[in-house]
Amino acid sequence: MHSYLQKRCAPEFERDADGSLRDWRSLIPWRRKETQPMPPDDPRPGQGQQEQAFGREESVDRMEFLLSLRRRGMSDAAVLRAMDAVPREAFVLPAFAASAYADRAMPIACGQTISQPYVVAYMTEQLEVQQDHRVLEIGTGSGYQAAILSQLAGEVYSVERYRTLAETARATLERHGYHNVTVIASDGLHGLAAHAPYDRIIVTAAAETIPPALLDQLAEGGILVLPLGRHDDAQRIVKLTRTADGVTQQDLIWVRFVPLLPGQAREL
Repeated sequence: MHSYLQKRCAPEFERDADGSLRDWRSLIPWRRKETQPMPPDDPRPGQGQQEQAFGREESVDRMEFLLSLRRRGMSDAAVLRAMDAVPREAFVLPAFAASAYADRAMPIACGQTISQPYVVAYMTEQLEVQQDHRVLEIGTGSGYQAAILSQLAGEVYSVERYRTLAETARATLERHGYHNVTVIASDGLHGLAAHAPYDRIIVTAAAETIPPALLDQLAEGGILVLPLGRHDDAQRIVKLTRTADGVTQQDLIWVRFVPLLPGQAREL
């Protein structure tokens, strides 16, 4: 795993096996246009150079961010494009904005966390979201996962037990134009029956057992992805698929998530 310092110092180019230089952006289809020559510097002293340097620095961060996901096996182009499109720095605390693209979980308000980018991408890829899908998320947090889903699905409903987090996430999502996301402050263990059934359901906190309400609200052919296991130990990402014959379960990677708790928080 690269540290943030290593990322900031990373070059825009890497060498192929034959020693020739290759621009990282050429590896990302929707970023290849950025490899075209830059226009002449701004004639005002220093300003154009500063703006271009900032753009290059931001581009290097994003390229390393995307390439690290690809190196770890993320291959769904739609998911990678969504991860590229959503500004992660808008969903972390201001103190962590400069290192927003580091591949690690970060604290947010109410003692919760924003998951590391790899886990967000992995769970999203396992959901297999389509543009006409209605998606339910349990555990809005800062709204980052909901923003990623909004790029892939027709509509997203996100339930958060902490009112403070729900209000902040709702404002951030609205400010950045994610208008197909609805955030509700409620008990996530009960799901959101008012808009069921859902084509896809994702839970971003660890459940010790599979919440029955969520299975009840999953459409036939639907997929539910959640971390499952003891709160005081590591959990497994589990992928549940509802078929005409019942529900199948696939156990995936090991993770550690904050616990999925019952009820709506009385404070915060």
